[in-house]
Amino acid sequence: MSKILILGFHTINLILIIFYLYPGSLLGFFLYNDSSIQPQITRDFLISSNHFYAFVILSISGFIAYNKTTRINVLITYLFLLSIILEFTHIIIPNRNFELSDLFGNFLGVVLVIIFYKIKNRYV
Repeated sequence: MSKILILGFHTINLILIIFYLYPGSLLGFFLYNDSSIQPQITRDFLISSNHFYAFVILSISGFIAYNKTTRINVLITYLFLLSIILEFTHIIIPNRNFELSDLFGNFLGVVLVIIFYKIKNRYV
């Protein structure tokens, strides 16, 4: 079971990286046949909601996959570095822009899951 969960995390991770590095919006391409349109899940409020949701999903899958291992600190470091590096790649990728609201959305998604994980482990 653990290997399946880890494979699931790595699959979600790979999909997220592909979506991040594509010059435009893959979802817009598939949904609207126009990669210049970015579908919006919910309205943004100080942070990018799409980025927040993406990193919540990635973080939850990572914590589920690595919950019973000693690699949680490595996972946390990886998630923070990934959120920074992927957003900074938008500086050089055509049709993409670096935005602080996206970076904060990434960070908040990771931080929220870490907080829930720490609370869960403290009381369970």
